Formats: sequence, C-alpha cells, structure tokens
Amino acid sequence: MTGAVAAVLVVNYGSHELVAENLARTALPDGALVVVVDNLTTSAEREAMRSLAADRRWHLVEPESNLGFGAGMNAAAAEASRRGAEVFVLLNPDAHVEGDGIAHLAAAVEEDHDLMVAPLVLRPDGGHFSSEMELDLDRGSVRRVRDGARYARSATWLSGACLAVHRSLWERVGGFDDDYFLYWEDIDLSVRVAAAGGRLRVDQEVVAVHSAGGTQSPSDGDRAKSPVYYYYNVRNRLVFAAQHLDAATQRRWRRRSLPAAWSILLRGGRRQFLHPSRTFLPAARGTLSGLAYMRAARHARSRP
Repeated sequence: MTGAVAAVLVVNYGSHELVAENLARTALPDGALVVVVDNLTTSAEREAMRSLAADRRWHLVEPESNLGFGAGMNAAAAEASRRGAEVFVLLNPDAHVEGDGIAHLAAAVEEDHDLMVAPLVLRPDGGHFSSEMELDLDRGSVRRVRDGARYARSATWLSGACLAVHRSLWERVGGFDDDYFLYWEDIDLSVRVAAAGGRLRVDQEVVAVHSAGGTQSPSDGDRAKSPVYYYYNVRNRLVFAAQHLDAATQRRWRRRSLPAAWSILLRGGRRQFLHPSRTFLPAARGTLSGLAYMRAARHARSRP
C-alpha cells in the first residue's frame, strides 16, 4: 500500500469472544484501523465489548438497538470514513484472514478504486464456503461458479463474509441497503456495484476462514440454522426480486416461493423439522413478509 488508511470493519452481535479471537488471528497492515459496531444485545455484552475495544484500541460504535448486518456495516464505514480511512475491509465476527491477506485485499482496491474484491472463503474443515458466486436470475437459486458453467441468466456476487472496497466505490453505490437487515445484502451490493461500473473479483491467493453461522446457529452442533436465518433468507430473496427484476421474472420468483423456502430449510437438515416453530413458522413469516414487500413495491411504482 502507498499510504491510504485501511479500516477493518466488524459488526458484533452478542459475540465479543469471537470478535476477539478472529481479529487476534488476522494480521493488520501498518496504520490500519479497526472499527467495531456493537449491535445491542445485553448490558453485559456491551460492557465486555467496551472493555475489549479499549484494551485493543479499536474504535467502537454503540447503536442503541440492533441495526442488523448491513446497516451496522454502514455505521462502521461512516465511522472509518470520519477517521480518514480510504479502504474498507469488511469482516464477519466469525471469520479471520490468513497471513497478510488483509494487506493484499486493501492494496488491490487502493490500486483500482472500481474494484470490489473478496478472498477465497473456506470453512474451518477446509471445505468451500464462498468464492465467485452466481445468482440464477430466472429462479432465484445461488451457487458457486465452477469450470465456467453459468446459469442462462445470472448475476455474479461476492460473499459479505470478507470484502474489500474503496471508499469512493462504497459511497458511489450507497453501501448496503438497510432493507435487508441480514442475508442477501451482499448479493444486492454486488449487483449494484456492477451496475455502477464497478468490477467484482476473487483473489484466490488470499484465504479467509469462516465458521459459517457462528453467530446465528444453535449450540447443539447439528446442521440446524436459526429462525432468523430462515426468516431473512426466505424474505430477502423476494425483496431482491422486487428491487431488481422485471415484472415477468418477479412472477416466476413468486410462483417458486414455497419450493424456494423448502430448499432453504433443507440446508439445516431434516432433524430440525421436529421443531416447527424454529423452521416452518419463520419460513412462512418470511414468505409473507417478502410477498408484502413485493406488493408494496409494485404499488409504489404504479403511482404517478
């Protein structure tokens, strides 16, 4: 890097120990800032994060409520910008970057202000979590891009588990969309970056290790996801459609709402279905909320 200040941005939600562990395992470039947004959970968690930030000399932002991931990252970026940072590296609290990966990512976007770059993100067991990903614009499915095979109509996206972006590009697209709260905000951001003339790239030489769902999964060690995971993944698929797709494609996505919700539920395995209040109910609520968002968007567009 040639002198631009880099900032590592983290959004915490009841997981100060994860933040401490993963930032301790992540090497920071000289002069880099760390900005942590502590979304409100409990007074004990807030005090723990306040003490940790003071000890590590992190810059702490303390919202009076839970902003969610996207709005939390927006608050972190605003604080980093206020402190003079030109390069933002977004990092999940349950992820760390190996070696001097942060410096590599930051240097890439300092050199090319129109670039948003992500590392190869692996699970702790070495399995793939994300690299170059694509969204099927006809059906709303997501998958990893492999061997050049693509959906007939697709959009490339990068996981928000770890992203580097220059302040100028971030401000050009307006950061994350607060409407998403959790999940799909990285897909939406990627699509808007591309639409604004930005470029998306995965640096396969940089590796981040992500304990996927570390802040949202149950503690019993099975595959089950949280009700929050199911609600927002189901809902925000439809929010994305309302914001980005033409009327005919939106109708196809609406018709596939129930199969899509079922597919999302299956990510947690079938054992979890013994607890419908944690699975079927949040998926149903997410479907209804997403459909209501689509209706409201259609009505807003139809007004003179």
